Amino acid sequence: MQNIYDFTVQKINGEQQSLKEYEGHPLLIVNTASKCGFTPQFKELQELYEKYKNQGFTILGFPCSQFNNQEFANIDETAAYCQKNYDVQFPMFAKIDVKGEKSSPLFKFLVSEKKGLFTESIKWNFTKFLVSSNGHVIARYAPQTSPTKIENDLRTLL
Repeated sequence: MQNIYDFTVQKINGEQQSLKEYEGHPLLIVNTASKCGFTPQFKELQELYEKYKNQGFTILGFPCSQFNNQEFANIDETAAYCQKNYDVQFPMFAKIDVKGEKSSPLFKFLVSEKKGLFTESIKWNFTKFLVSSNGHVIARYAPQTSPTKIENDLRTLL
């Protein structure tokens, strides 16, 4: 059975990173956008990360421009924006597609493991996937779900 640790993703600097590096730790994987109505969720995501990072929890952010082109064209602008406006300290990765023919293998896996309401496809920015420390997708949260609403589910994994 496949799990999250079977995937390699591209970091902002272009290097490849195996998600196996996160084995044994719960994760929240989020498709993000810097110019979206949900962008202020970065603040809550960062707060959740700060609160639980010493217990092994990590958030992985994947910028995406597929929904009304709400991400900067240049990934360096994305990184700078997230740092300057929300003090994002959790790992952010290269811009990817999260739906359609060119969807990243990671997000194809995530949506196949936890389907959304009425669809498997991701409908918008800030869809969130909670992953257990053994690499299995536990839950999927809609874009409008505040990261603070995920905290109780997260605590059961720590």
